[in-house]
Amino acid sequence: MSTDQPSPPPYTELHDEGWPRLLAAARRRLERTGGTLHGDIGLTAPTEAERRTVIGVTGRYRPETVKRLTVPLADLDAYLHGRYGTGLLKTLGRLHGPLRDRPAERADEVSARAQALEAAHASPLAALDWYPAWLEQIAADGTLTRLLRRGDAALLQAAVRVLEKLPGVRGDGGRSPLPLPVLAEWATGDTKALLPGGRLEQLVLRALAQRAAAGDGQPVRAVPRDRAGRRALWESAGAVADDLASQVLVLNIGARGEDVVCDWLRDATGFGIPFRLTLHQLTAADVVPAAREIHVCENPAVLRAAAAELADRAAALVCTEGIPSAACHKLLADAARSGARLHWRADFDWTGLRITAAAVERHGARPWRMSTADYRSALAGGETTPLTGPPAASPWDPALASALRASGQAVMEERLLTELLSDLG
Repeated sequence: MSTDQPSPPPYTELHDEGWPRLLAAARRRLERTGGTLHGDIGLTAPTEAERRTVIGVTGRYRPETVKRLTVPLADLDAYLHGRYGTGLLKTLGRLHGPLRDRPAERADEVSARAQALEAAHASPLAALDWYPAWLEQIAADGTLTRLLRRGDAALLQAAVRVLEKLPGVRGDGGRSPLPLPVLAEWATGDTKALLPGGRLEQLVLRALAQRAAAGDGQPVRAVPRDRAGRRALWESAGAVADDLASQVLVLNIGARGEDVVCDWLRDATGFGIPFRLTLHQLTAADVVPAAREIHVCENPAVLRAAAAELADRAAALVCTEGIPSAACHKLLADAARSGARLHWRADFDWTGLRITAAAVERHGARPWRMSTADYRSALAGGETTPLTGPPAASPWDPALASALRASGQAVMEERLLTELLSDLG
């Protein structure tokens, strides 16, 4: 007895000119309704071949002037059963592959979204305001849906694990920053999981941007495109892309200790030479500045001028070069813990106010020539530039932020160079 399976019908007729649009419309309708053979499909502006095909399927005449043809799915199913013995669903499957069940797919997607969000909300971080806001944001803007449709749902849980292991997020800001490859290995088992531009990195940085905005009381901003902005987000949470790239510029801070890095710092202080320290050096050598009074400025021009005019007579000075790096924070945190007093200033702009306020809170720093009177004096000293970006507060002198808002002008700290050098000398 033969065991050969019957061959599928050749469907030769269904490749003719009158069939493709009709079958495509039927497929779309069935996929949308989960395969229900109720209702009609239609063809607008039919060709002559399509008109003749529909007449043959329905058994009803349609004039040549017809603008739209309507075909009940039940008629098309009955025609194909009678012609090929396979019916509409099986015929479409054999011609172009299995039909999708879109209602079931949507239900599965809704269920998967709910499960992913439920798992993410189970994190201890859910008690922090910014974390649920981040989850709500990625659920509302389609990010989570895109992850699910790409089969990347596991990335959300990976992002949660990364956030949970960040020292700054856990409130363990006193720890040395984690290199990103180490963080990636701890959280995912893959040292390369947080490479720049990757989907996981972008997801985590969106959470950190939400965290930063909540801390500043500002609207959430997009994840920075530039390397420095992304670095700052990582470092705000206790991670560094590269502990050799994270550096801090210093002058005359000295050092206590007997290792080679401390020797370098003492030699540089003896000659009044600016020196760059990497986070790697600070961590490996456990550098603690010998200076008991440390001034902090934002712009290298101030440190350069102090080195040129005062050399080894200048007071200990650290330059943040904009937003403080992880290396800068570690050096100053260690100095503050050892009893050094920090005198901190930055530009008179919104970023400068945020930097200074953060230093006061994080390191117990004292504002240095960052008063309303200092600002007004500098404002009267020459040309200024318009303030940009979201406003910030000045908790140490609330009138300062009000003065900036009233004038709308920023003043760079180089305007106060004469006064700063006098203080440093």
